[in-house]
Amino acid sequence: MGNPTHPEVSVARQSPQRPDADEPELDATDGPVEPEVERGSADRSLWDELRIDPVEIALPAGTGFTLRAYRPARELTPTDVAERDEDDPFLARRQVVEAEDAEEEKVVILDEEFAALSAEEDEEDGRPAGRKRKADAEDEESEAEEDEQDAAADEEVPVFLTHKGRLLLFKTPEALVSFIRSGAPNDMSQLDSWNELSERVEPADIAPLDEDTYELDLVVENLRGGHDTWDPTLLIEAGEVARDLSYALRLPAVLDMLSAGSSLDDLDEALRATVNGGIGGFLGRRRLKKIGAQTASLGWRTIVGKISAVVDWRD
Repeated sequence: MGNPTHPEVSVARQSPQRPDADEPELDATDGPVEPEVERGSADRSLWDELRIDPVEIALPAGTGFTLRAYRPARELTPTDVAERDEDDPFLARRQVVEAEDAEEEKVVILDEEFAALSAEEDEEDGRPAGRKRKADAEDEESEAEEDEQDAAADEEVPVFLTHKGRLLLFKTPEALVSFIRSGAPNDMSQLDSWNELSERVEPADIAPLDEDTYELDLVVENLRGGHDTWDPTLLIEAGEVARDLSYALRLPAVLDMLSAGSSLDDLDEALRATVNGGIGGFLGRRRLKKIGAQTASLGWRTIVGKISAVVDWRD
C-alpha cells in the first residue's frame, strides 16, 4: 500500500542524470561499473569454427570449467585409464575376474539329429562334415562385425579435456586458458584444431551456453524431493552430460546404469515425454509415478560419486 501524499509536504522527485556517453558509469564507491555479459552472449565464432565448446559442470565439490567436442570415433584415441585404475583396487580386481571369465571356453552341444542332418548336407556338397556350414556362418559373422565396426567408427562421440582417465576441471576461465596455452599433455591435443585454439583463446571466450551448463550437484536432492518437485530440464541435461562423461572417461559402470532399458533410462524417457506435452506428456507423467524416488536418487548418487572420483581439480 503506497504512502499518502501530505499537501503540506511536497517533495519533487528528481530524474537521475544520465551519464555522458563518453564517461564510464560509477558505482557507490566511485569505481567504474563493468557491463554484465549475459551468459552465452560472448562471441561464438571461435568455438563454431574450431568445433569445440566450453562447458561448466557443478559437482558437490564445486563448479568448474572444461572443454568438450564431438568427433568420429575413428579419429580419436581413448583416454588411457591404466594409471587411474591401478589406484582403484576394487576396479583392478573386477578387471581380473572379467578377464578370467572371457578366457573360459564356451561349449555348445547340438541336438544329435540336427547334427547328423548338417553332416549329410556338407557331405553332399563335397566338403568334410560340418566345415562348410561353419565356414559360411563365420563369413556372415565376420561381415556383420565389419559393418558394425565401420558404423561405430563413423559415429561422433564426445571427448573432454581429460588426461590419463581423469576429467580436468578449472575453477576460473583464466586457469583454463592458462592450461590450454601451456602445452601440457591432454587428450584433446589430438584434435586438429587444438593448436589454433591454444593460440587464439582468451578468458572472455570461456562463456558456456546455457545448454552447456550442468548442475550435477542438484540432481540427488531434487530427486529426493519426490515426483511433484522433479525438474525435467535439470535431470534430462544431467543424463546427457553423464553419458558423455562416462563414455569419454571410460566408466562402463555408469554407462550401464544409464543404458537403454535401465531404470534411470526409463526415468529419462518419461521426463522427456512430459516436456513434449500432449498425450505423450500425460503418459509420461503416469510412468513417472511408477518410478521410485528412492531408487532414482540412490542411482544418481552413485553416478555423481563415480564421476566426482575421477575429477582432477585445477585452480
